[in-house]
Amino acid sequence: MIAHVSGVVAEKFGSAVIVDVAGVGYEVQVAAGDFDNALLGEIVKFHTYHHIREQSQELFGFSSLSAKKLFEMLITVQGVGPKAALSILSVGDSESVRNAIANSDSAYITQAAGVGKRIAERVVVDLSDKVGLAVQITRSPGASIVTSDEALEALIALGYTLADATRALENVAADLPTAARVTQALKGNA
Repeated sequence: MIAHVSGVVAEKFGSAVIVDVAGVGYEVQVAAGDFDNALLGEIVKFHTYHHIREQSQELFGFSSLSAKKLFEMLITVQGVGPKAALSILSVGDSESVRNAIANSDSAYITQAAGVGKRIAERVVVDLSDKVGLAVQITRSPGASIVTSDEALEALIALGYTLADATRALENVAADLPTAARVTQALKGNA
């Protein structure tokens, strides 16, 4: 399987980005936020999910490993395919979607194109205990919004599930450097 694609953005259309990797262009379906952030001519890296069907193969790409893991959880829900999962992740950043699921906020999920109330409720019921605890997001005026948590990404890369990584970081101060947050999370779970 193709785990990630790293290369230059050659083209953008619809919700797809063509990533040129050593002369080979990979068409990668991405969420709205990743599409907007991918600039023509710049180097990008997408963690990918390789979806194989009888008639086609598609790559779905994510700028963060936690977004990919959330996507993989979403497609386990009955009635949610890869396109619907990508649509759900296009509603906001992956942390906002994860928080909505953890808080049983099906109204947030219904904002996704093609996702009705029944599917949104099924997503919340099936995944609320798997995505970890909700995180309180505080934003000060004028502050930039962080769309991915590097400590969360590091714990997932070490083999933690999204839910376990979220729980491990729950009582770790968010203003610490990433390495210190990961170290404290690991010590707390030893």
